[in-house]
Amino acid sequence: MRVGNRVIGAQAPVTVGWENIPRVEGGPVRQFIFTWFQPVMLFALLAFWYYAPNSIAKASTAIGIGIGFKVLLLGLEWVNPRYASWRLTWKELATDLFYVGIGLTVVRLAGNYIGSDAMAEALQDAFHWDKLSWFTGLPILLQAFLIAFIFDFGQYWMHRGMHNWYPLWLPHSVHHYITQLNINKGAVGNPVELFLIGLGIGGFFDFLPRALLLAGSFGLAIGVYQHINVRFNSPRWWRFLFNTTEHHSLHHSQDFESTRSNYAGSFIFIDRMFGTCVDGEAELLGMEGGRRMSIREQMTHPFTEGWKTLKERFGGPAAVPAE
Repeated sequence: MRVGNRVIGAQAPVTVGWENIPRVEGGPVRQFIFTWFQPVMLFALLAFWYYAPNSIAKASTAIGIGIGFKVLLLGLEWVNPRYASWRLTWKELATDLFYVGIGLTVVRLAGNYIGSDAMAEALQDAFHWDKLSWFTGLPILLQAFLIAFIFDFGQYWMHRGMHNWYPLWLPHSVHHYITQLNINKGAVGNPVELFLIGLGIGGFFDFLPRALLLAGSFGLAIGVYQHINVRFNSPRWWRFLFNTTEHHSLHHSQDFESTRSNYAGSFIFIDRMFGTCVDGEAELLGMEGGRRMSIREQMTHPFTEGWKTLKERFGGPAAVPAE
C-alpha cells in the first residue's frame, strides 16, 4: 500500500524517494568526505590503473588494493553507519569471512572448470572460431567500461531471472535471508547461486590485461556499495547512474514488491532502462520477518526446499490420518 511517498509492505515500511532519505549530519569536513568519497575513489582507481607502470599493473596488486579498500570501508562502517541495527558483530563477521573463503576456493575452482570462460573456450575449440579480437582495438578506457557493462548487463538478467523462475530462485533465496548489509555480505549465499551470478560472456572477447584491471575498478569502487553499512550523501548524478546501498537495501527489504527491483550490480541505469529501478531505502531486511539462517541451512536450503516442492507437486494428496 502506498501512503504519500512511503510504501508500506506487509511486514515492514520501505522509504521511496530520495527526498525522504536521511542525509549525513555534521560539519563541512564530514559533509565533504561523505559526499565525494565515492567519486574520488572511483576516479583515483581508474587513474592508478591507467598510468601504473607494467611492473605493478598485475593481479597481485589488484588483490592487495581490493583488500585495503575493503578494510577502509569497514572502518567507515564504524565511523558513520547507515543504521545502528546493521552494526557488524563478531558472529556476522565470522560468517561473512567463511563465505568469502568459499568464494575464493570452491566457487572459483568451479568457475575455472565449468564457468563462462571455460565454456567459451570449449565452444571456440569445437567450432574453430576466434574471439572477438577487434575489441582490443578500442580505446583502453572504453574497453574497460564495456567489459564492466557487459558483465553487469548479463548479471542483471541472471539476477532478474532468479526472482522470476523458481529453479533459479531456490539457490538465490538464501542470499535474501541476510538481515543487514555489511562490506562482505555480497559473498553470503549458497555456492550454487554464487557460481551462477558470476557467469558472464567475457570469455568470448579478447581484451587487454590492462583493460581488465581498469574494469575491476568499476566493480570495486561502485558494486561494492551494494552491501555496506555507511551513510553517504551520494551526488545526484552518481545515484542516477550507479547502484547504491539505498537501492540494494530495497532489494533486500521485507516488502515483496520492493525486492523485485534494482537487479543490476554496478550500473543502476540498466534497471532504469528496463523499468525495474526504485529509488529509496529500507532498514528491516530479510525473509520471514528477518529470520537469520544458520550456515548449515544456507548450504542445504535450495535442495531441501526443492525436494519438498517436488513431493508436494508429484506426491499426490497428503494422507488423511486415521481417526
